[in-house]
Amino acid sequence: MMNYQKILVENIHSTAIATVDAEGKPVNRIIDMMLEKDGKLYFLTAKGKAFYDQLMAQAYVSIVGVKNQASISLHGNIRNIGKQYLDEIFEKNPYMKQIYPDDRREPLEVFEIYEGEGEYFDISVTPIVRESFTIGEVKASNHGYIIHDTCIGCGKCIDVCPQNCIEEGVPYRIIERHCVHCGACMQVCPQHAIEKSNV
Repeated sequence: MMNYQKILVENIHSTAIATVDAEGKPVNRIIDMMLEKDGKLYFLTAKGKAFYDQLMAQAYVSIVGVKNQASISLHGNIRNIGKQYLDEIFEKNPYMKQIYPDDRREPLEVFEIYEGEGEYFDISVTPIVRESFTIGEVKASNHGYIIHDTCIGCGKCIDVCPQNCIEEGVPYRIIERHCVHCGACMQVCPQHAIEKSNV
């Protein structure tokens, strides 16, 4: 499997990151993913920002980055690691030196996304590509659709699948890597053999 955390840092870089404000309302802003080490992701912010307060209070984020019709989304647990890796982040992201010169970096602290679950989704290819990944000890969830043994092989699901990602067999099988999760197959199954999985 590809290192999607590294792709997020090196190829996409700027991401929309969501937290919740003091009133419980969602807040988005653009934050650069600045470093990847051992599968973990690192970004930084200044202690005086509302974003910093939200990160400290919630210790959880949801992010998404998009480039050339491919996206990487990720949600997971974060922790403040202070000044750790700050120098390395500035070396790998030299534009930061113009914003925060060497003697003006005191307000900055580094946050680590140390566990979470993500998805790579690319609609620039046919069929589309969808792959899940995890950070840390998180068990991957199963999202999508499953065909059960009650399938009678009528082929109605194949006829409506926009990505042609259903294979014949006993029972038929959905190729999850190419599924767009539209649910068309489930709607036409006369046996109700197709189930949405949210595990």
